[in-house]
Amino acid sequence: MKKTLIFALVLSLLVTGCDYVRKIAGRPTAAEIEAIRLEKMAAEEARHQAILDSLENAEKAMAQAMAEALAAREAHLLDSLSQEHGTVLNPAKLGGLYTTKLESKYYIVVGAFRNRSYAERKLKACNAAGYTATIVSFRNGLLAVALCPSDNLDETLKTLKSMRGTGVCPKDGWILMNF
Repeated sequence: MKKTLIFALVLSLLVTGCDYVRKIAGRPTAAEIEAIRLEKMAAEEARHQAILDSLENAEKAMAQAMAEALAAREAHLLDSLSQEHGTVLNPAKLGGLYTTKLESKYYIVVGAFRNRSYAERKLKACNAAGYTATIVSFRNGLLAVALCPSDNLDETLKTLKSMRGTGVCPKDGWILMNF
């Protein structure tokens, strides 16, 4: 009888599987274990996505704050430059650019001429001094010799102050803003 009972138990285990024994013992079945695993995985994925969203929002806020700080710094530099009686001009105030397409935001203008030969002479002198110079043509007929192209106003101001001591940039050199 014992052998028959053990044989019947082993046979029923083989036919019905481990889930039957787990169910009888009050333990979770394979399907329930898989459901619990999927729930845990979904919760972990949601937590991970919340962290990524938080980082993305913080990055956007930081970029916004940096842009505002840079704009405020640029406004402050322009204001302080005007208080020092320095000149910052936009090409629109000189009638706009005529033929020259400028790539950078700021240039240091070391001379403005009506005569092209004078502008070319100043251009050659600047190139000989080691600066990359270009001639900027305005609609009102002025030809300006511009040096040190930059997209950073702070850097342009420092360069202008350091160049004023040299023979390349006169005391009345100014910054051209290309917006």
